[in-house]
Amino acid sequence: MRKRRRFTQTSTLEARLAEDTAQLRVQADTLKPGLARDNVLRRIRQNETAIHISEWLASPGLKAPS
Repeated sequence: MRKRRRFTQTSTLEARLAEDTAQLRVQADTLKPGLARDNVLRRIRQNETAIHISEWLASPGLKAPS
């Protein structure tokens, strides 16, 4: 049985997503309109949504379902 490769993240999920989003924005600016650019823009929206959900889950006002 193979051993799982484990490592500790050095930055938060939000920071990694924000960095990836910034790189994707630069990439989207260089691409011509088309399928590749649409895919990059979709990943940007997914990253932004993930950041918002993560912030919402970490918010102090969130209560556990009863």
